[in-house]
Amino acid sequence: MTTAATPASAHSRSPFSRGAVLAIVLVGFTAFIAMLYFISAGDTGGERPGRAHASANGLNGYSGLYRLLQAEGLDVERSRSRESLTTSNLLVLTPPQNVDFEEFADTLQSRRFYGPTLVILPKWIAGPPQGELVEEDQIRMRDDWVTLSRTAPVPWTEDLPEPYAFTYGAQEFGGSGTPRWYADGRQGRMPTRIMLHAEQNEGQQAIVTNTAGHSLAFQVAGDEGINRLIFVVEPDLVNNFGLADGQRAGLALDLIRQASNVEGQSVTFDMTYLGYGQTMNLLTLAFRPPFLAATLCLILALFIVGWRAFLRFGPAAVSGQAIAFGKHQLVSNGAGLIVRARRLGLLADPFIRLTERRVGKALGVARPDSEKIDAALAQRLPDQEPYSRLAARLHDARSPTEILRAAKAMSALTSRLTGKTAE
Repeated sequence: MTTAATPASAHSRSPFSRGAVLAIVLVGFTAFIAMLYFISAGDTGGERPGRAHASANGLNGYSGLYRLLQAEGLDVERSRSRESLTTSNLLVLTPPQNVDFEEFADTLQSRRFYGPTLVILPKWIAGPPQGELVEEDQIRMRDDWVTLSRTAPVPWTEDLPEPYAFTYGAQEFGGSGTPRWYADGRQGRMPTRIMLHAEQNEGQQAIVTNTAGHSLAFQVAGDEGINRLIFVVEPDLVNNFGLADGQRAGLALDLIRQASNVEGQSVTFDMTYLGYGQTMNLLTLAFRPPFLAATLCLILALFIVGWRAFLRFGPAAVSGQAIAFGKHQLVSNGAGLIVRARRLGLLADPFIRLTERRVGKALGVARPDSEKIDAALAQRLPDQEPYSRLAARLHDARSPTEILRAAKAMSALTSRLTGKTAE
C-alpha cells in the first residue's frame, strides 16, 4: 500500500552543497568584476612584442628606466590616455618609426604650454628571438624578449617644425676600442659600435656626445628658455640594453633630472603613440573618481542582495497537489468554475431534480413529482411549506442571493426529512 508523499519527502535533495554553490557564485562574481575593471583600465594583454615602451622587457624597451625611477622614489606612471599629453609633469615620449609626424609635431609644440618633455627616438628593428636556443635560455626567456636585427633611423625629424627639426643618421665605429659617450666631464662605454647621432641646429644644445663629437642627446629651448624639451637620439643610453651598465644608468637619471628641472617631479611614460591608447567610455568612467564611489556602492549592494537570496528564510516551500483526488474536490472545482463564470442560474433546475429524488425517497413516493410530494408532505409535516412552492421559487430566482436563499430552503427540507445536515 502506497501513501501520499509528504512535503518533506517531496523536496528533492540538491546535488550541490551550500558551500559549493557559494564558492561557485563568489568565483564567478569576482571574475566578472575583475574583467570589468581590467577592460576599463585598458589592461587587456596581447601587447605586440618588439614595441619599445615603458612596459617592454626586451632590449629595446624602457621597463628598466621605469623601475629605476621608481627605485629613486619618483612618482612614475604609464599612460594609455591621450589626456596625459597635456600633463604638467615630465612627459616621456617614445614614438615608433612609423609615427604620424604631423600629429607628433603638434604634440611637441603644445607641450611648450604644459610642461617639460623627453623624447627618446627609436633605433632598432626588433622581433621575437630566432633560431635554436640553449635550454638555459629557453627557461629564462620571457614572452616579450626580442632580437635586435638592424638599426632604422626615422626619416621625419627633418620635417619637424622649428626649433625641433634636425638631421641625424647611424654611424658604425671601427677599430679595437669601444665607442664612448661624453657628458659634462663624464664618460662611459656604449653597448654597440653602431650609434645614432644628430647634427644640431640653432637653438639646440648638445648634452651627450660621442667620440667624434656628434650629439647623442640635445636640448631644445622653448620660448625664452622655458618648458625645455630634450631629444635622446641614441636610445641605447636609456633603454634596457643601455641600463645594463651602471654609468649609463646614472646618465639616464641625469637626463630625467635635467629634463624635469624640478626636484621630485612626477614622470609620465606615454604609450598611446605605440598603439596602446585607451578610449574613454562609460565603463572606464565607472572605475574612476568621482564615479568610483558609486560603482563600489552598487557592487556592495549586489553582493548583499545575492547574500540574502542565498540565505533565504527556512527551507524551500513545497507546493501542494495541483488537482486533489476525491468526489468532494471534483464538486468543489466544478462549483468554483461556475462561480467564476457567474452562471449560478444553470444550477437551479438540476438542483430541483436532485432534491426531488431525495425528498421522494425520504417520503416513500415512487416516481416522485411535485404533486405527489406535496400530498405526502402534507400528511408527514402539515406545517411545512409545500415542495412545489419551494421549487417554483428556486426556478424563478435570478440573482445569486435569491438562488442561494431558495436552495437553502430546499436543503433544509431535505435535512428535516432525512435527519442529516445539508453539506
